[in-house]
Formats: sequence, structure tokens, C-alpha cells
Amino acid sequence: MRARGLPRRHLRTVPRVLASDLDAAALLIARTRGHAALPERLIALYSRTGEHAACWFALGLAGAMLSSESGRRRAWLRGVRVVAGAYGLNYAVKVVVRRRRPELDAFEPLTSTVSRLSFPSAHATTSFAAARAFGQLAPAGGLYAAAIAFALSRPYLGVHYPSDVLAGAVLGTAIAELWP
Repeated sequence: MRARGLPRRHLRTVPRVLASDLDAAALLIARTRGHAALPERLIALYSRTGEHAACWFALGLAGAMLSSESGRRRAWLRGVRVVAGAYGLNYAVKVVVRRRRPELDAFEPLTSTVSRLSFPSAHATTSFAAARAFGQLAPAGGLYAAAIAFALSRPYLGVHYPSDVLAGAVLGTAIAELWP
């Protein structure tokens, strides 16, 4: 197939760029820009609070315990179920896809991980599911800011490709939206 009006010789000079090449380039930028010892430690510490969706489970359970009205309590507990479902579905996708975590020459990951599987990011999946599920109960802007920070922390720390976190954000949002 030829673009209209362009001679064939011009089409041969356009380099082919693969999505995986862009993903790897974006990961390298995230892993090499804005790095100093203190931000790396703080971002790794922040990211740790998202392991196994611990911070989101804590938020949902605290919200349920502190709610005096039964409708709000049920809504908080629904959010906890959404996050649990997102976590479980994320793991199922990881096992099917089996994408290995990135390995960059000369750049070790800045945090440990639970598994060697990368796609999709569980931090992004559970964070965006939580932001959507709890968004009517707590300030949505703060929830989404936290979700975005979790998602961005993963390529920064060198443990996810950017496409892993993008897929996780989409998956988490969809799960929360479709959850009964």
C-alpha cells in the first residue's frame, strides 16, 4: 500500500518504530531522569505502601469502620471488594500474559518485587480501581493523584514498562466501573 502522491523511494526512508521500542525508550527515560538518592528512597517507600493494595484495603476498611451510616459503610465495603477483585484479576492476567519485568543494562531496579511478572501493573490496577470505587466517598482528586503517583513510581523504580502501568490503569478503571 502506498500513500497517495508520494513516490516509492520516499516511503523507504521512513523508519519503522515499534510500540515495544517506544515502551523501552520511555522506561529508560523514567529510569534515568530525576534520580537522586532522597527521591529514590521516598518514591520506593511510597510505592511499598501499594504492595498487595495494602493502602487501599486500609482506606476502605477504615472508611467502613468510621462510617456511622449503613449506606456509606456498604459503599466503602463495596470498594474493598472492587480492589480485591482488581487484585485477583490483575494476577490472572499476569499469569496468562507472562511478560517478564524489564531488565536495563547498568540500571538495577530500585525496589524488590513480589513476582517476575510485569503486565499489567498491580499497583496501577488496584490504585485506579480504588480511586474509581472510593471516588464518591473521599475526595476523588486526591485518590486519583495517589493512583497516578503509584503508577508513575513503577517505571521510575525500574520494575515496570510504561505500557504495564497504562494497561493497569485501564483495567482497574474498567473493573471498578463494571463491578456490581
